[in-house]
Amino acid sequence: MDFPVVHLIMGKSTMRSSGSGAVLLMIFLSHLTAALEVPLDPKVLEGLPQPPTITLQSPKDYIFDPREDIIIHCEAKGKPHPSFSWTRNGSHFDVEQDSKVLMKPGSGTLVIDISGEKAEAYEGTYQCTAHNDHGTAISNNIVIRQSRSPLWSKERLEPITVQTGVSLVLQCRPPAGLPPPVIFWMDNIFQRLPLDNRVTQALNGDLYFSNVLPEDNRNDYICYARFPYTQTIQQKQPISVTVLQTFPAGQRRPDFMTPLGATSTKMVLRGETLELECIAEGLPTPEMSWQKDGGELPTSRVSFLNYKKTVKILDVSESDGGDYTCTATNRLGTAHHIIKVAVKAAPFWISAPRNLILAPNETGILTCRVSGDPKPDISWFVNGVPIENAPEDPTRKVDGDTVILSRVQTSSSAVYQCNASNEFGYLIANAFVSVLAEPPRVLTPPNQVYKVITNSPALLHCATFGSPIPTITWFKDRQISIKSEDPYVIHENGTLEINVAQSQNSGKYTCIASNNLGIKENHVFLEVKEPTRILKQPEYKVVQRGMSAIFECKVKHDPSLVPTMTWLKNSGELPDDERFEVDTDSLIIKDVTEEDEGTYTCIMNTTLDRDSASAMLTVVEATPTPAIVYEKPDPPTDLELTDQTERSVQLTWIPGDEHNSATQNFLIQYEDLLHQPGIWVNMTEVAGTSTTAQLELSPHVYYSFRVLAKNQVGYSQPSQPSRQYRTNPAAPDENPSNVHGEGTEPGNLVISWTSLTGFQSNGPGLEYKVLWRQMDVDQEWSSNTVANASQYVVSGVPVYVPYEIKVQALNDYGNGPEAEVVVGYSGEDLPLSAPDGVLVTVDNSTMAKVHWEPVSPNSVRGKLKGYKVYYRRQRGLEEDVDQESQDQVLTFNENQTEGHLAGLQPYSLYNIFIRVLNSKGEGPQSQDKQFETLEGVPGPPSFLNVLNPSLDSLTLEWGPPLKKNGRLIGYTLKYQPVINSSEVGPATVLDFPLNETTVALDNLNSSVLYQFHLSAKTIKGAGANFTKEASTVTETTVASRHVDIATQGWFIGLMCAIALLILVLLIVCFIKRNKGGKYPVKEKEEAHQDPEIQPMKEDDGTFGEYSDTEDHKPLKGSRTPSNGTVRRDESDDSLVDYGEGGDGQFNEDGSFIGQYSGKKEKDTHEGNESSEAPSPVNAMNSFV
Repeated sequence: MDFPVVHLIMGKSTMRSSGSGAVLLMIFLSHLTAALEVPLDPKVLEGLPQPPTITLQSPKDYIFDPREDIIIHCEAKGKPHPSFSWTRNGSHFDVEQDSKVLMKPGSGTLVIDISGEKAEAYEGTYQCTAHNDHGTAISNNIVIRQSRSPLWSKERLEPITVQTGVSLVLQCRPPAGLPPPVIFWMDNIFQRLPLDNRVTQALNGDLYFSNVLPEDNRNDYICYARFPYTQTIQQKQPISVTVLQTFPAGQRRPDFMTPLGATSTKMVLRGETLELECIAEGLPTPEMSWQKDGGELPTSRVSFLNYKKTVKILDVSESDGGDYTCTATNRLGTAHHIIKVAVKAAPFWISAPRNLILAPNETGILTCRVSGDPKPDISWFVNGVPIENAPEDPTRKVDGDTVILSRVQTSSSAVYQCNASNEFGYLIANAFVSVLAEPPRVLTPPNQVYKVITNSPALLHCATFGSPIPTITWFKDRQISIKSEDPYVIHENGTLEINVAQSQNSGKYTCIASNNLGIKENHVFLEVKEPTRILKQPEYKVVQRGMSAIFECKVKHDPSLVPTMTWLKNSGELPDDERFEVDTDSLIIKDVTEEDEGTYTCIMNTTLDRDSASAMLTVVEATPTPAIVYEKPDPPTDLELTDQTERSVQLTWIPGDEHNSATQNFLIQYEDLLHQPGIWVNMTEVAGTSTTAQLELSPHVYYSFRVLAKNQVGYSQPSQPSRQYRTNPAAPDENPSNVHGEGTEPGNLVISWTSLTGFQSNGPGLEYKVLWRQMDVDQEWSSNTVANASQYVVSGVPVYVPYEIKVQALNDYGNGPEAEVVVGYSGEDLPLSAPDGVLVTVDNSTMAKVHWEPVSPNSVRGKLKGYKVYYRRQRGLEEDVDQESQDQVLTFNENQTEGHLAGLQPYSLYNIFIRVLNSKGEGPQSQDKQFETLEGVPGPPSFLNVLNPSLDSLTLEWGPPLKKNGRLIGYTLKYQPVINSSEVGPATVLDFPLNETTVALDNLNSSVLYQFHLSAKTIKGAGANFTKEASTVTETTVASRHVDIATQGWFIGLMCAIALLILVLLIVCFIKRNKGGKYPVKEKEEAHQDPEIQPMKEDDGTFGEYSDTEDHKPLKGSRTPSNGTVRRDESDDSLVDYGEGGDGQFNEDGSFIGQYSGKKEKDTHEGNESSEAPSPVNAMNSFV
């Protein structure tokens, strides 16, 4: 016998109490203790008292078959075992006085033999009571009724005659049975009459014709009623219908046959099924449609039947109440009918009372939270007696739906009943209060040794029992107190968990259980072992027949663990053959044959873990063979699907040729022809030795599978696809991911998520149920269902408050799993207030520290991002008017209440204010605060000019600094001669008052470079220097100012212009001469064809010679070859022939300018030197 799991349920604010009662309740709640769980250990249960608990009872409404015995169940448990009694119709039912009634031994279940008796005698309302020394539990009121199938009353039905096209109703009106019969229409050969959009069976069984056609003419319209319990079928007298075509009805607009009128009403109970029906007549036959005013039909719970004449909504809730409009339409018009649906509710549980096990002097509370429409009345009973009639108990206080028990004693043990009822039903619940005083017991065996592998979790148990609930404390090696922090976790049941066990966690652990009645301890031991690892794995072997194959398998393991080495061949035992020798770390196969081929696996087992590795053996012929060619494997073939279930299927295949390289693994891919046709997705991999795979499937997918083989070369081509396998739709298995809630505007909350793919939807009609409620506020979940969306916007919510958010997937086949709750925040608004207490402390001339008081969290109205400090220099303190300057901004994080302002200008007046910053923006500014910076050193003088340098003196002039940074008191000048680039002479320092800005320096050395360093001063010291170099002049320099005209710019420009003009004139003259003057060589070529001119020689490619006469002398400066010939294979006026290396010059048009130039040579024919005329270029060079 066991106690149920016990919890103390604490609810919020459905209690009705006076002010003093509420205060008292709060005092009680502050002293509540956690409820106790009683373990199932028989040794612990023995001797522990337990009030009765009803474990089995018959349903509230029990309809029995009069042909069978009546069995009314009532089972209960308790310590001692309870006794049972019954009431019938509110009076004691003496079971022993009725020989037809038997109560099962050790049980309260009644067996009533009604054979030969009138069953009606045992109809009534029964209630079972279970009682022992610690209380009394009662069952529900069980109403017992006999099933009935009355006969159809005799009646004479007149034949019906109608014209074609009119409407018609054939009434069924079956006898009332218990339970009601199932109605259907058939003909006299027991064939169901065909129903369609025109001919409809109503919910009450009547047969409606929207318009009659000639084929409706028949004399065997028969209504049948089937009674479920007795399985009897009764029939109504046949109805004859004659359809005339003499005066057929014309076409007409729709009109409703049922319900009548413009509106009707319907009441339904919460949780039941709502059925609404509209049947219309008209010609042509009308089509029906439905809509709900002010909302949408709940697509996940709604279905349309009977050609949309009936709408059915499952599991009705309060939100389903309202006006439903059915619309009948044909081409001539429409008709509307409104059904006003009111949803009421029998009582239903919000929080049923739970069993309590308390220690003496503890405080507990029983709550009975129910709801319903109308609001249920709650009444309390103790041991089956109304609580107001029960013996007075000073430890008990009733406050509406709550019973408060304070400072309970053993005598407070009892069974409490909560009864909630309204006009539509009732609820009753038993909850016992058992007061126990038990010292701690440790149920975990003592000195237990736990062994785990390194990096595995370790669980050290400390199961305890006691009342009050013992407090569990853990110690390691009896010295170190263990807290619930990394790497330890202490669970509520006392178990100590080490997430990742390491060797240093080994040792002795002590668990101590204590309460106010005693203390108990227990010792356990933890040993953390090294993992087993295969260091050298067996390798793939290719061995010639007749040779030996050796597979190595070297293993490392914890020394304290006893290892066991096992070798397998093709996942089975090794052959019983002496050729197979198993050594400590190897397997030797001698004289191998083709039968020895396969996969060999070494497995190293210990008591805590194992490791394994495999390798293949391939046997080849002993004769020399060509070099092995390794290729990709051939694709698998003959894919077959077997063992087909809703969520799994087994795929088998035949491997292709491996091409001398063992298959390492098979890759299985699938194609979803419904959602992603043409896309193959990797599904799983199996070992290369397998030819089957058990595949886990998803609903509502059209699968095709293919397999690829892989060896050391690569993957094969895919196999041919398998036949298509379609899985049935189902409710979603998962909910949307990345659920996130964040407001984008004040007063809204945008809930977003990553939608499920078509593959994940598991069926058609995918939608998302979005639920939200404000955290830490007692309110129900609000929800809305959306489709084809990945976000939902909630409007009208408070500014920046946390919300619990859930998004659940659903489709036409049901809801997905319970969604996880995430927390999001509604939209932010600008902060309401600014920081107070702004205080500025000036540290020095360029830095200040600002301090402020943090704002209250409520005024931030969002996530506090920080504080923005705005400060601006208004003017220097020596100035009279403010200057325009931009605000400078510093941002400090949300945890700071002070900060430094660096880079300030000395001796200035600043203005400062602060704003609060959240994600939405900045709040109002704080009150302006002004502060002054201290004086600092000034900047450099604005300028330093050197005036009137002479042989031994010069004058300096300067201006005040642009940045005074304080009140100036004077200037300091330091100057010194410069000896060279790295050395200066002795310095002279002069101080000047503020009103002096020029100085004449005398007695300087002539022609000497001086360095001048000038700085301004305030009371804080000297500022930066303005540095300048200048030199005195020499006597020569003074004289040159009057006589050296050659150095004047105007003279140099004039000379350059004259030279350029002369050059242009010379060039023009020379060009003109070349175009119009003599060109002796050209003339001779044109005027004299001298027979003495020799033709080109074949051997050296030269021309013949000119005749050597006075009339044909060469030009001055020209020369001829030594053999007297001129080359004709090139241009006649080539510089190569006339000059020396082609030094002549050409004009832009290619004509030769200047005379031929070159060195003087002796002419071999004339014996004299030719003179060289000067080149115009040379002439120009000499001029310049």
